[in-house]
Amino acid sequence: QVQLVESGGGLVPPGGSLRLSCVASRAILSVFNTYDMAWYRQAPSKQRELVATISSGNTITYADSVKGRFTISKNNSRKTVYLQMNNLKSEDTGVYYCSATTPTGGPYWGQGTQVTVSS
Repeated sequence: QVQLVESGGGLVPPGGSLRLSCVASRAILSVFNTYDMAWYRQAPSKQRELVATISSGNTITYADSVKGRFTISKNNSRKTVYLQMNNLKSEDTGVYYCSATTPTGGPYWGQGTQVTVSS
């Protein structure tokens, strides 16, 4: 069972920055390296949407709405994936979820972390 723990959310004014982290706390290091990781978000009364992905081979994709503002990265030795969010806008508000897809199953989800962009 893959366990993901997100952190780093909070309240930030428009134009501000946050860095989210997601740790695969129970993963064996060599196994984490095979995971495809992603960040999703869900705004109130809206469907969950894909924000960014990073594959086990480090191929990266972004939603058009965050290109140029968000950066996804990972540190395999720490079994952690990050989402650096700059120039935040009110429409970025929502609960951000980390997900992992393994060679044998998934996606697995974290509990989510709240991001609120407001003055």
